[in-house]
Amino acid sequence: MTLGIITAVVFAAVVTLCRPFLNRYFILGAAAETQPRNAFFIEIALCLFAGIMLGTYNKITYGFPYHSLFPLMTGCLIAGFFIGLDAALNQERKTILLAMEKDNTAPLAKSLFSMTHKFTFITVTLTLFIALLMALVFSRDIVWLTKITENQISIQHAQMSVTTEIFFIMAVLMALIINLIISYSRNLRLLFKNETKILEQVSDGDLSQKVPVATNDEFGVIAGHTNNMIDGLRHRFELLSAIKLAEEIQQNLLPGTSPVVKGVDISGTSLYCDNTGGDYYDYFPLPDNRFGIAVADVCGHGVGAAILMTSVRAFLQMAVAKYHSPAELLDTINQYITRDCSRSGRFTSMFFLEISPDDKSLRWVRAGHEPALFFDSASRTFSLLEGPGLVLGVDQEHRYQNSPRKKINGKDIIIIDTDGIRESKNNSGEMFGQARLEKIVLDSSSKTAESIRNDIISAVTSFREGFSQEDDITLVVVKIS
Repeated sequence: MTLGIITAVVFAAVVTLCRPFLNRYFILGAAAETQPRNAFFIEIALCLFAGIMLGTYNKITYGFPYHSLFPLMTGCLIAGFFIGLDAALNQERKTILLAMEKDNTAPLAKSLFSMTHKFTFITVTLTLFIALLMALVFSRDIVWLTKITENQISIQHAQMSVTTEIFFIMAVLMALIINLIISYSRNLRLLFKNETKILEQVSDGDLSQKVPVATNDEFGVIAGHTNNMIDGLRHRFELLSAIKLAEEIQQNLLPGTSPVVKGVDISGTSLYCDNTGGDYYDYFPLPDNRFGIAVADVCGHGVGAAILMTSVRAFLQMAVAKYHSPAELLDTINQYITRDCSRSGRFTSMFFLEISPDDKSLRWVRAGHEPALFFDSASRTFSLLEGPGLVLGVDQEHRYQNSPRKKINGKDIIIIDTDGIRESKNNSGEMFGQARLEKIVLDSSSKTAESIRNDIISAVTSFREGFSQEDDITLVVVKIS
């Protein structure tokens, strides 16, 4: 009883006097990821220091032999190990709660201590300590049993004492281990709750919060990668919003309605394989009651092509204000496009058609673009509006030539398209081709320009047999009244 009281007093004094100081400098003043580890070693150090103080007192007061320090220090070390683990788990729990409260999304610690290593360390150490403890107890009991008198009462008393001692030790160890399991389970529950809460928000589309990084183990790694995923999703949504805005802007740059031109029925459309694209078409009133139609195709598709397309449109809008002929118009915009695109290697093809309703004639320039398809209603034959011309953006000194005038008659049809129509492929890799395009125009020649346009687009869509659109599609149908 006296020894127990002395032990309790010494431990209480050491803990009361030393722990606040050590906590202040080695836990509260340390980084969050090292606080649980520091708490573990502080408790072990306190127990060992208390054991040294107790052993010294027993030596001076009662004359205990020096070898008695070994079991005492072993017991202090085992007690410190259990107390330290509980303190470390408690400090880790505080760190987790503080991280959740402050939404700590700090990057991962440079050194990770995996949970498997933790379990291995704890289980191996516990096994060694329990084996050492049992060895000390049994060795002491064996020595004691050899000294008792051999009578029935003494033997029964010895059996009862040894049994009680073993059960007491097992009960204490069981209580300590259960306490550690419960404490660790509370931490795991917090970490799971911490992670699943944010993941549920992400699955609902809420990317406003991140997972607090509270530990330097697998949960910390998962939290860090989850936060990287959230950053990536945020960036993706921002990019999609920007692309959506670009799509709206680009659609506003295209003609909203078909123009009303005396003696000419016109209808056009652009279908992009991405949200944005590089195809472009537009209509222009020209001097002397003439009318212009431009169809352009910037190399590539997507956002980059869309940006270049807006520049081409701006150059075209500016140059058409001083319009004289298709060739002079393309000479002007080619100089601007070449200046801006010579380093990038991007180019633009364009077909510009000038229609003169008064004298029923056409004039055009083909700058590396697909030839327009011309349907002669009188002979019901097809021809191509071809002509020389380099793509825009390659040679600033190149000069374009007007193709000769071509007489037109009522019900003639002109198809100006990009290669997305004739080069559309089905699942077998077969191209739509010009022959199919001519057949549709021939079958629909009695219809309006809008109906012919819709028939062509529907035929191309059906031809792909569900195969995704690989290139932008632009189509302008002109029917002479």
